[in-house]
Amino acid sequence: MSKLRIAASSFAVLALLAGGVVAAGKVTSGPQVGEELTGGPFHPLNITGDMAGQKQCLYCKNGSNPVVMIFAREVSKPLANLVKKIDAETVKNSAAKMGSFVVFLSDSEDLGKHLKTWADTEKVETCILSIDNPAGPKGYKVAKDADITVVLYTDHKVKANFAFASGEMKDKDVDMVLAEVAKITKK
Repeated sequence: MSKLRIAASSFAVLALLAGGVVAAGKVTSGPQVGEELTGGPFHPLNITGDMAGQKQCLYCKNGSNPVVMIFAREVSKPLANLVKKIDAETVKNSAAKMGSFVVFLSDSEDLGKHLKTWADTEKVETCILSIDNPAGPKGYKVAKDADITVVLYTDHKVKANFAFASGEMKDKDVDMVLAEVAKITKK
């Protein structure tokens, strides 16, 4: 009987541990819904846009306008899909002065050239691509295990937040992000 209890207890412990791993699989990254963007100004190196080749505060440039801010660790097909669609939404919502930018968190010396080519190939026209340090800007709480962090905000207040571990973002997630754009463009 004691072997049965030990086996049952071991199974229960394993089930709890497995449940903890599943629960821990959800990535939390960046400023959360309802929070003010307290990280403030930061100056990534712009790869595209009117200030390409220069450091510029994109947070400052967009002011209190509606913004989609994306932090990414690498270029991927799902990210390309998201950026192309966000680029189109930025054009579509130009009357609302919507802005969008991607900050690649990397110290790769070749990334700038790669991003410029990528932007040209994918025809990214309004969404600014930039590069900052691998830890991300101070105060923005970008998680190390987040491959892609998407923050939608207006008036410096977060309206939506999505974070994805490497390989986790799918087409349905891109559609879910796009559905939230109305939260920042409608007042």
